[in-house]
Amino acid sequence: MTLTQSTNQALLDAQLNLLDNTFGYIKSMALKAALDLRIADAIEHHGGAATLPQIVDRVTLHPSKIPSLRRLMCVLTVSGVFGVQPTDGSSELLYALTPTSRLLVGPRNLVSITAMSLSPHFVASYLELGTWFQQELPEPCIFKMAHGEPLWKLAEHDATFDALINDGMVSDTSFIMDITIKESGEVFQGITSLIDVAGGLGAAAQAMSKAFPHVEYTVLDLDHVIAKAPTGTNVKYIAGDMFESIPPANAVFLKWILHDWGHDDCVKILRNCKKAIPPRDAGGKVIIMDIVIGAGQSNVKHREVQALFDVYMMIINGIERDELEWKMMFSEAGFTDYKIIPVLGVRSIIH
Repeated sequence: MTLTQSTNQALLDAQLNLLDNTFGYIKSMALKAALDLRIADAIEHHGGAATLPQIVDRVTLHPSKIPSLRRLMCVLTVSGVFGVQPTDGSSELLYALTPTSRLLVGPRNLVSITAMSLSPHFVASYLELGTWFQQELPEPCIFKMAHGEPLWKLAEHDATFDALINDGMVSDTSFIMDITIKESGEVFQGITSLIDVAGGLGAAAQAMSKAFPHVEYTVLDLDHVIAKAPTGTNVKYIAGDMFESIPPANAVFLKWILHDWGHDDCVKILRNCKKAIPPRDAGGKVIIMDIVIGAGQSNVKHREVQALFDVYMMIINGIERDELEWKMMFSEAGFTDYKIIPVLGVRSIIH
């Protein structure tokens, strides 16, 4: 290969990387289409593998779009959402569920949290990302720039959007709590009462109550959230504001809460947590489930998703933190020690 050929190949490789980043949103929209059409459910109906005609039989699709569906499935297979293989004695390809698409079926699926992240409310917001960088913090956040009001304010008066958020959180919580209890159940040992702060509809508290039924569980959240809380469970629900006070308990649980807020707000929340629990030698504990950037696996995909989550949280002026940033907050809030357990994929348990 000559120097000119080598240079040209480097240019083409650079263009390939640029195109891959430019059209990355197509993968997201292909996934959204798969959710809208319930393609994973269609494949699951046929035992986990199905031909295109079998998928078409189960989804709402205009017949003229069948060739386009084949093209969509090509994107979804090269991106690893579905698998594909030839069928014996037929020209039809067989599309199969992969570990990724199996997360879109079954009782603990991640459809709602994925649909939330891919909803127009969220996706459209990032079209303002470049403009947002030209504005002084803290206001407005990206979401407010795009929609005229903060995310939480919209959820207060838009029932459809509120349900989108709540269903998404329940979806994620049901999935991750099952793994948390199996992998790090010892974190919850010795607790007699627990407050799930900003715990929404109580999916985390309900999961913990099944695994540790001797513990008294309470969910603290805002009025409009608690108004939709389920009844007939072993979990109590209290309307309140974590910035004002947190009811007393043996332990405080914060799942994916602190990444929503800036440093000063997090310190305020953590100080209220410290007031709510007994001293450490008396069993007091704060349990946090959140991302610690740099913790856990060192592979490229892991690091990339953590970085993407950090920019994702810019939508509400939130932030993902590395260990030093977490340590600074804990120290300022009056905590002298902590432990990070990176056992939840890109997330960790901190206590």
